[in-house]
Amino acid sequence: MRVTIASRRSDLARVQAYQVGAALQIAHPQIEINYSFHESLGDRNQNDPLWQMPEKGVFTQDFREGLLRGDFDLVVHSWKDLAIEENPETEIAATLPRADARDLLLVREDRWQKVLRTGVMTILTSSPRRSYNLESFLREALPAKLGEVKFTNVRGNVPTRVRNLLELDVDGLIVAKAAMDRLLEARQSEFDATREELRLALSQCRWMVLPLRENPSAPAQGALAIEIVRRRADLRDLLAPLNCVDTFAAVTREREILSGHGGGCHQKIGASVLLRPFGEITFLRGLTDNGQVLDRRSLNAARPRPPRIPREQLWPLNSSESDWFDRELIPVKPARQSEALWIAKADALPDDWYPEADQIVWASGVQTWKRLARRGVWVHGSAESLGEHEPQQIETLAGRELSWLKLTHAAGYDDGMVPTLATYRLKPKDGRVDLAGRKYFFWKSGSIFERALAINPWLQSMSHFCGPGNTQRILEKNGMDAHIFLDHAQWLSEMSE
Repeated sequence: MRVTIASRRSDLARVQAYQVGAALQIAHPQIEINYSFHESLGDRNQNDPLWQMPEKGVFTQDFREGLLRGDFDLVVHSWKDLAIEENPETEIAATLPRADARDLLLVREDRWQKVLRTGVMTILTSSPRRSYNLESFLREALPAKLGEVKFTNVRGNVPTRVRNLLELDVDGLIVAKAAMDRLLEARQSEFDATREELRLALSQCRWMVLPLRENPSAPAQGALAIEIVRRRADLRDLLAPLNCVDTFAAVTREREILSGHGGGCHQKIGASVLLRPFGEITFLRGLTDNGQVLDRRSLNAARPRPPRIPREQLWPLNSSESDWFDRELIPVKPARQSEALWIAKADALPDDWYPEADQIVWASGVQTWKRLARRGVWVHGSAESLGEHEPQQIETLAGRELSWLKLTHAAGYDDGMVPTLATYRLKPKDGRVDLAGRKYFFWKSGSIFERALAINPWLQSMSHFCGPGNTQRILEKNGMDAHIFLDHAQWLSEMSE
């Protein structure tokens, strides 16, 4: 069987088409694949900002018409480019496993001192969503006292945008990380020059992977859409082995969310859905056309929740109730012990440690990130309080496999996967917290739980809740089947009567 795959002409679009072609050949070794590359309306109009262009599907409509004429069999799109409205004559038949949905900030190294001196930063982006969501976050996430963050429009493919960053009077650029990763990972010789150009540009920049919690992606960002004509049942069957069910479900949900707020690339709205074993996480943030501020982080749990509970049976009602420890520093000499530091809490990085320029710093959560930034530390990304096993996905950016060192406390959870260095120890405060009469407990750390259990063995028969990650593992180790919430505030809101 012969199949013709169409896509746009850009390097990224061709890389994505080749990925689909390679997956097809693995699933069907006898298949013959041809490629057909074309410009779209959005490629031909490089002057207008995307959000100002009135046409829907500016990167996709030309290809849909070609499908219907029979010029080719299927089209590979960046799914985020597709209009929210479904077409009655075509369908998305499959998608590959999703690439990283997060955005990437590049900052020119030669401009950073100017940013520190002036407190003004100019960033290239074509997205109202990025401009709206990142203006406040970057003020806290960058290790600089920013008085003004300016966003200025940019068009063109990824290499063109990166060239603009290096050639224009600007400090930074935001791009989809999936696009950068795919171009850097492309192994076909036709992309050698692009790959080398991007690698050289990265060597001249600082980079930061922006958290979905603060900057949810454009719906479907990082996912590929394989479009066919609805009547082609033969192609639907052919593509079925390629389809990633989880990616399809997450992307469909994100597009439903955007559709509920009007849809369109002009929207200042980001929506990201993550599927994890404990449930479906949704990040929603932005501003609707009618001025409604959106800021929601929710979890649709994989297992049923208990019914709501009287507040007097819950513990803790305030976070301060679980402040049971003081921290005692452990003298540790600053040393280059690893290429990458995973920092469990901001206090775990000693005050006299200053990560080297080429050393990766990864924070356990956004609050840890912001605290480190206030100390002048450049943070490259975060696990977003989802646990240290949340994948970083940064080896491609780094250009190498990374050796990690986790900085934590002396009794911190250690599964043996990553070397750990204790930089402080927890010392119990005087006195005991009275837990009598409470039956439902949210544990903010495994250390608190284990101390509470040692003092109150009757906790074994109570109901327990915690966030994802190591606290959950410590509870499981002690025989507790905990319900997962994203944080204490969510637990209190959803569980109290």
